[in-house]
Amino acid sequence: MAEAWSDFDVACMRRALELAERGRGQVSPNPPVGCVLANDGVILSEGWHDHLGDLHAEQAAIADAEAKSVATEGCVAYVTLEPCNHFGRTPPCTQALLWAGVEEVVVAARDPNPTVRGKGIQVLLDAGIKVREGLLESEAQRQMQPFMHWCECKQPLVTLKAAMDVNGVVDGENPGRFTSEESLDAAHRLRRHCDAILVGVNTIIRDNPSLNIRRIPLEKSGQPLRVVLDRTLRIPADATVLNDGGETIVVHTQQSNQGVILPSGTGGVDLSALLEHLGDKGIQELLVEGGPIVWAQFIEEGLVDRAIIIQSPNTLGEGPLSGISDSKLSEAGLALVEQTQWGEDSVQFWSRSELTWPADLWP
Repeated sequence: MAEAWSDFDVACMRRALELAERGRGQVSPNPPVGCVLANDGVILSEGWHDHLGDLHAEQAAIADAEAKSVATEGCVAYVTLEPCNHFGRTPPCTQALLWAGVEEVVVAARDPNPTVRGKGIQVLLDAGIKVREGLLESEAQRQMQPFMHWCECKQPLVTLKAAMDVNGVVDGENPGRFTSEESLDAAHRLRRHCDAILVGVNTIIRDNPSLNIRRIPLEKSGQPLRVVLDRTLRIPADATVLNDGGETIVVHTQQSNQGVILPSGTGGVDLSALLEHLGDKGIQELLVEGGPIVWAQFIEEGLVDRAIIIQSPNTLGEGPLSGISDSKLSEAGLALVEQTQWGEDSVQFWSRSELTWPADLWP
């Protein structure tokens, strides 16, 4: 029988989902999680997983109650993800809830991680705590898409970002930035969401990019891993990504002690093998930034889960085209889910039908 949720139940879980967003980009490989403690129709305290190694959401909410000198005995905990029951970087959240005297736990989504997967809920039930599940479950699962995808596939969710001028040119006679300030800010917010950023070696040779987060506050999270596809090891020794102290892996197919050796695939490195390698490293979301050869390879092999296509009204002049079209994205299994403007730029959001990406989670 379906649970009967009160308006207050729904409001508390929505607040927990809002709190979870505060940890986005800072807690990977953990998912963003929020928690609200309430009693008799009143929210007592709130918490979220703020950064990797910090208190989990349930523990943070209990600490918030302690700081306010609020009693938690007999309260209800609203949590966006099933509480963990194992020792990791922090003690089990189930034990924290028991210690706090929580009477009931409302869980939005079960944890698909085999380490947890129902075990946390069972511990609570065995201890006599009432557990209800499924409140705003789909919203919670969408919020944790990269984590859910990684738990299921052991590969990162792939987000492709491409920017081009009004004619589809990506690198023309007029070099330099051509997208709006709003697009640049959004691009760095997107980088903050991701665990790794990937480009082809041609992008490194042409632009010598840093591929890091600069235009928004980094707070406690680190920089994303940089991944360079370089089948024949052409990357210059003085490339910024090799010399700025950040983590970079160069992926190639040569017999060499450098970087990561993977098999050859269609048109270059075997991308399926690459995604398996990154998944083994705990990378849950990969941002593919360029250029046209790399975009084409990911799209043609059907490996793109989400795509952001930015088109500037400016003109770059003669130069290589992006090679991206609505028909190619559709053939790759993507659907256009939203269109908007970032400054003067037109922006399209594409996603697989089973991976609907809600508007409030776009950068």
